[in-house]
Amino acid sequence: MEFKNPQEELERFRSRLAFAGGFVLFCFSLLFIRFVWLQVVQHDYYQTRAEDNRISLVPIVPNRGLIVDRKGEVLARNYSAYTLEITPSRAGNLDKTIDGLAEVIEIEAKDRRRFKKLMDESKSFETLPIRTRLSDAEVAKFIAHRYRFPGVEIKARLFRQYPGGAFASHILGYIGRITDADLGEIEKVEQDANYRGTEHFGKTGLEQHYEFELHGISGHEQVEVDAGGRAVRTLSRSAPVAGNQLTLTVDAELQRIAELAFGDRKGSLVAIEPSTGGILAMVSVPNYDPNLFVDGIDTQSWRELNESPQKPMVNRALNGAYPPGSTFKPFMALAALELGKRRPEQAIADPGFFNFGGHHFRDDKKGGHGMVDMYKSIVHSCDTYYYVLANDMGIDNIAAFMGQLGLGSRTGIDIKGESKGVLPSQQWKKERFKKPEQQKWYAGETISIGIGQGYNAYTPIQLAQATATIANNGIMFRPHLVKYVTDTRSGEKRPIEPEPLRDLKLKPENIEVIRNAMIGVNKEGTGARAFAKAEYVAAGKTGTAQVFSYKGAEHKTESMAAHLRDHALYIAFAPADKPTIALAVLVENGGFGAQAAAPIARQVLDYYLLGKKPKAPAPADEDAVEGDAQ
Repeated sequence: MEFKNPQEELERFRSRLAFAGGFVLFCFSLLFIRFVWLQVVQHDYYQTRAEDNRISLVPIVPNRGLIVDRKGEVLARNYSAYTLEITPSRAGNLDKTIDGLAEVIEIEAKDRRRFKKLMDESKSFETLPIRTRLSDAEVAKFIAHRYRFPGVEIKARLFRQYPGGAFASHILGYIGRITDADLGEIEKVEQDANYRGTEHFGKTGLEQHYEFELHGISGHEQVEVDAGGRAVRTLSRSAPVAGNQLTLTVDAELQRIAELAFGDRKGSLVAIEPSTGGILAMVSVPNYDPNLFVDGIDTQSWRELNESPQKPMVNRALNGAYPPGSTFKPFMALAALELGKRRPEQAIADPGFFNFGGHHFRDDKKGGHGMVDMYKSIVHSCDTYYYVLANDMGIDNIAAFMGQLGLGSRTGIDIKGESKGVLPSQQWKKERFKKPEQQKWYAGETISIGIGQGYNAYTPIQLAQATATIANNGIMFRPHLVKYVTDTRSGEKRPIEPEPLRDLKLKPENIEVIRNAMIGVNKEGTGARAFAKAEYVAAGKTGTAQVFSYKGAEHKTESMAAHLRDHALYIAFAPADKPTIALAVLVENGGFGAQAAAPIARQVLDYYLLGKKPKAPAPADEDAVEGDAQ
């Protein structure tokens, strides 16, 4: 029989009790340390977290800044309206939801298409509009049926509105929903916080270029929420600051008259104030209605605009590059005077053609113009004079001088996406073509350059800027559309100062020769019919640019397909002695410059200088011809 030792049992019990007590003490120590860590060391952090759970920051999107013309006419504004919106992640079966909504509120096919497009571009948790601009009756009707549609709600939103519809659309541009590319632009300028809650961003035109001026400063509300995320009360509110207002150099009524003058013709007009570079009017027709993009344009409407053969989305003033035709001749003549290649009185005999390298370069007038000096070459638009002149000057001399006038380079106007155009030279051809045999410049190619054909291709705004530079005695300004920016908070007007780009140091006597010849164009030359009985003196030059090469053969415009007809051009400045406006007009496939472009310029100048308002588009002068006065 084995007896237990009580003392040994007691020691063993005490050891176990001490170990258990130590373990419990260790555990409590850990809990105490953790408690101290959470309640003392991390107190501020967790207090902030708790406040964040209790308080929600709701961004308040600011009113977008207004855009007004130089006289205060509102061209872009905002208004508030109700929208019917769906959160796809909460709505269940979307098709059934939309079909059910259509039984309560009218939802058209274009609304469905737009919603589908927004779905493709957005995250599933975003709230997307299915209908906008609801009436009060429609709002009341939906509220009565709201219980049937989880994930669907009514929201009050601000909408951008362009009161003139398609009027000046290529100047104003449009806004659309923010994309990843837009977010990248926002991050570059570190405006992420300011754009929380903002759904739209400028896509084109002034809306795009001045986005960060127009957007404003977002406000916010501190809202206390319960455990279910429902708002209980508003704790504080920081009001948003509306975006700044843009006041343009553009005269809206002049713009309206210029657009009217085109009628249903395609083309562009750019009018500039020579002494400042301010754009007075910039027309590209046909145009489009920017209001279509505010709610998110539906696929069908976008396809119709984007695939239209009329190309209404193309800003022809900045993106259309065209041969300048005979409007190039005053610039060629000025280059010849400045480079010492010609004197005004020097004359050539024009038999009606120029032979070079076995090629027959034909003049527009059969039998030629006889003896032609510089004045006559511009007034009656003699091609032969400029064939000979171009050959004498050489392509690189031509390119160097035209480059100073801004031809073949972006003007830097305050709208993005401007085209460069083509100023041909030997270096340009080497860079343009890959094959060595294509890179060589041939002397015969220079001949056509002299009359504004060949590789020449310039935008209407470049032609307008070059014309304005001559009108301003060789001082060139950067074209701009915004006159000043008004700060919403202070009311302070921040002017966009005229920016002189260069002074060409042109000789006054040479400018006077060109000015007198361009005055002669409208008095006795190719522009005389369009400017008959004008109550002011304007200096101008007509031009016709071939779209299709006839290889020396005669052609009749009326027998040609419309898209192959020549482009009509016209440049001018007025009053001739102290110009306050310079312009360039292009009518696509319009025929002769004297026939289609000059009458448009006449209506624009009549309004700007005399206040005369036409009641109908400028009629084409069917009897006008390019190359001689009628």
